[in-house]
Amino acid sequence: MSDGAKQEVTYDAVYRQRLDEKRRVPVPHRWRSGKSEDFHLVIWQQHQAGTCLRVLTPARMTKLRQKLDEMPDGAAKGVLKRRIGSLSVTVSVDNAGRIAIPQDMTAAADITNDAVFVGMLDRFEIWSPERYAKVEALDNAVMAEAMRLME
Repeated sequence: MSDGAKQEVTYDAVYRQRLDEKRRVPVPHRWRSGKSEDFHLVIWQQHQAGTCLRVLTPARMTKLRQKLDEMPDGAAKGVLKRRIGSLSVTVSVDNAGRIAIPQDMTAAADITNDAVFVGMLDRFEIWSPERYAKVEALDNAVMAEAMRLME
């Protein structure tokens, strides 16, 4: 790989982090590029275990916007753009490697003192520990079937 080539971060593993009194939480060191970076936090209401925060890099947010733009015009497209737009915010990693999660987002995801950072390879999610325990149980129930798709 040449010096100018950009190495993509792989968001893997699970990390348990503690929020401080200002709702700042460290992004796992392996998930940071080492330079100034932004993430897009989206209140993600798509899992039966409850709401979490989906965290996208600028490149992933661009792909999401393109996917929305490619949808046929109609009510669903408008609703998705409005809801994703209104339920997201851009945050910057500070010099200590932390992001500050807005209060409405921690409330929506039921995150209080502790947060679980879950790698999804090209993005990550932030869960309350209680909701993530439910996610693990639900995921484990379909894991064998899902793995067959990889064969």
